[in-house]
Amino acid sequence: GNAGEIRRFDPFRDIEDFFGGRKLRHLFRDLPEMPEMKIDLTEDEKAYHVKAEIPGAKKEDIRVAIDGNGVSIAAEVKHEREEKKGETVLRSERYYGNQSRSFTLMHDIDQSKAEAKYQDGILALTLPKKDGATQSQLVVQ
Repeated sequence: GNAGEIRRFDPFRDIEDFFGGRKLRHLFRDLPEMPEMKIDLTEDEKAYHVKAEIPGAKKEDIRVAIDGNGVSIAAEVKHEREEKKGETVLRSERYYGNQSRSFTLMHDIDQSKAEAKYQDGILALTLPKKDGATQSQLVVQ
């Protein structure tokens, strides 16, 4: 069975097994998931204060949309991290993709006064509540 030996060591099939089979899926499975955007929301009488963690984004890749009392934050994230020991790369992580979060607030936002600042991976929004907000307090008799 000499022919059988040759077939078993067919280099093309071995490469295909390597790239098309378990190994590749295993490599992809180890890629880190894009972490979800963490959002911290506080409010005072005048405004909502939102802090969103968006590490790996550039200021110009972040979009904040305000529609009445709805807010949506979208960011294009490029994250690369390498761990080296000497010249050897022990681990390399990268992910590219879009993250977005949307939420609805109790009051309409005064868009003309809203502010957004991005620093050190944190997007900070100041969202002033509209004057004469639709909220009305009933006086309890």
